[in-house]
Amino acid sequence: MDVTPNGAAIRAFRRKHGMSLRRLACLIDRDPGFLSHLETEQRGAGRETLERIAEELGVPMTAITREKPRDQD
Repeated sequence: MDVTPNGAAIRAFRRKHGMSLRRLACLIDRDPGFLSHLETEQRGAGRETLERIAEELGVPMTAITREKPRDQD
């Protein structure tokens, strides 16, 4: 299974922790615009980035992602 970001979950956990978009972006070494687009699901992110986000938010990666089936060849 591939994973896709759950932008609403990322935003909810970030806000729950009282963390600004800029702060989380800085902690994961990304641009705030990237994170904003991720939260609104206008773009995706790689596994490594999602793992870093989950780590900074103190949640398992499964809390901020959705699984999707891989295309079968």
